[in-house]
Amino acid sequence: MISRWTGLWATVLFVGSALAAQPQPKPGQQTAQEFRREIRTEHRLDYLLYVPKAADAEPTKRWPLVLFLHGAGERGTNLNAVAVHGPPKWVAAGKEYPFILASPQCPPGQVWNSTTLLALIDELQASLPVDARRVYVTGLSMGGYGTWELAVKHPERFAAVAPICGGGERIRTLLPAQREALKTLGVWAFHGGKDNVVVPAETERMVEAFKKAGNESVKHTVYPEAGHDSWTQAYNDPALFEWMLKQSR
Repeated sequence: MISRWTGLWATVLFVGSALAAQPQPKPGQQTAQEFRREIRTEHRLDYLLYVPKAADAEPTKRWPLVLFLHGAGERGTNLNAVAVHGPPKWVAAGKEYPFILASPQCPPGQVWNSTTLLALIDELQASLPVDARRVYVTGLSMGGYGTWELAVKHPERFAAVAPICGGGERIRTLLPAQREALKTLGVWAFHGGKDNVVVPAETERMVEAFKKAGNESVKHTVYPEAGHDSWTQAYNDPALFEWMLKQSR
């Protein structure tokens, strides 16, 4: 089953400021100051949603959730573009998956916003029979960057991630508060050996950062002859989702 759902995309509303009494700065002097502001944010996303056929026959079952993040070329307002690559492409062709699949579309001129994506996941968990212990994210190119960002910012929210031809902020893997969750996050990263759009070193750096953070099970696959389109081989390999669905929080 494929359906179109509409959520909310990041509109920031400044609802007020609360500034404590502050000493007036004197020319030539440095004074301590404090800034506080309450901000309310609305989030909007259009997305494709797939729920397994078997969900009707098993109304009490909780299902894994896979979040798929497309690349820069699929941004826009034509939701059909999301199904050009990856899992939503195969669903559109008639393939059935044993998990709920959510494939959002990034608006024109923007990149993936991890806060918005987490809000979408929260909504899906509240409205669908999602197994909270088996939430996964995968993405390609710009979506690979989005996948790495979710992995390093909120590793405790996911059982496994599969970033393809992306990169990320390694410094976040050094934060002590997230170290234990990083150690136990399932990671399988992919890249094309001849990628000249996002160089393979971007994935290599993230893989090494996770290893240094104590994640001893991180997997890294390089397709030696592949260019930027390493996602076709990755998503065509049934081993990817077989591995993913075995991971649990």
